[in-house]
Amino acid sequence: MLPTGAKESQLRESNSQKVHPQPMEEAMNQNPEAVETLISKIFTNVSSLKSAYIQLQAAHTPYDPDKIHTADKLVISELKNLSELKHFYRENNPKPVCVSPQDSRLAAEIQEQQSLLKTYEVMVKKFQSEIQNKDSEIHQLQQQIDEANQKRAKLEKNLKLRGLSTKESEDENGFFPVDLTPDLFTSAVEAAARAIHDFSKPLINMMKAAGWDLDAAASSIEPDVVYAKRAHKKYAFESYICQRMFSGFEQESFSVKSDNITVTKETFFHQFLALREMDPLDMLGQNPDSIFGKFCRSKYLVVVHPKMEASFFGNLDQRNYVMGGGHPRTPFYQAFLKLAKTIWLLHRLAYSFEPNVKVFQVKGGSEFSDVYMESVVKNLIMDDNDEKPKVGLMVMPGFWIGGSVIQSKVYLSGMKVAE
Repeated sequence: MLPTGAKESQLRESNSQKVHPQPMEEAMNQNPEAVETLISKIFTNVSSLKSAYIQLQAAHTPYDPDKIHTADKLVISELKNLSELKHFYRENNPKPVCVSPQDSRLAAEIQEQQSLLKTYEVMVKKFQSEIQNKDSEIHQLQQQIDEANQKRAKLEKNLKLRGLSTKESEDENGFFPVDLTPDLFTSAVEAAARAIHDFSKPLINMMKAAGWDLDAAASSIEPDVVYAKRAHKKYAFESYICQRMFSGFEQESFSVKSDNITVTKETFFHQFLALREMDPLDMLGQNPDSIFGKFCRSKYLVVVHPKMEASFFGNLDQRNYVMGGGHPRTPFYQAFLKLAKTIWLLHRLAYSFEPNVKVFQVKGGSEFSDVYMESVVKNLIMDDNDEKPKVGLMVMPGFWIGGSVIQSKVYLSGMKVAE
């Protein structure tokens, strides 16, 4: 019979005697450098796997199929490397022998493959979901493209009118790129006023360069005007341009001879839209004898007097070319076409409304009315007497549109200007 201490010592030795093909500590102690290398590879592999997964996530925003495919291959490659390191460790450091070591290792490999399979399944489902989302986005974009193509086709149909057609041409869906509103007409009036002002500048400069007496020329336009400043005589030339450009505005034909074909309000608006975004010289190059071309020719010949043109260019070649049906590509004529375009657009727009927009003009010598008129000079000083200011020049006509008034722009005679 063994002593109690001997029994306990024998029991501990018995319990600690587990069978190993190669004890763990012994195997690790035999080749510590190999173990360190293996651990280093594991850390490196995990870092690479993390980097590959980050690349995979980044490839989805924005969505890039090529980058996703590349990143996916990289993730799979790193998972395989990690699996190989695991197999390498098991082969060199086998687990303690159990009842069925082959079954245990096989079960571990099965579990590993199942884990990899689950990872792939999750990734496949994620990619399928993203593909479905992209397909939905592609479908929506295709619908938007189809709608844009339909609108483009309608716009092209409108542009075929080129502002030249005298036949009724209605869009089957009543589609117009812009709304016909009083604000649109007001904007067109402001554009016409700017165009008159802009064309007066080169006209005055060329007259000055040709030796014209500008004071005498201003007096010949309206002799009874008393100007507050000499510089204000520029308004005489703006009035000269305005009077000639708006002559015939109250007529539907704008005093341009054309075939007696009924033109509808829709056609007037189509012509406005067609010319609105086009270069007038390009349009005239396509059809120089169009109704717009005839308008430009007739207005040029009345705005630019033969004596004026001869003094500018030394001859009447440009005038003769215009009278012959041409539209010269000279800078001066192109500047005039910009003016003609804005006045023509204003007329087309005026006859697009129901009822038509009415134009009214103010004669020199009329009493000033702040209801129907607006002074082009803002810092005027009113006299203390009870006499109302008198209109010296009309620089821009006024308009009635519906129940509203767009004021005429006038220059008041005999007024003083606050310094």
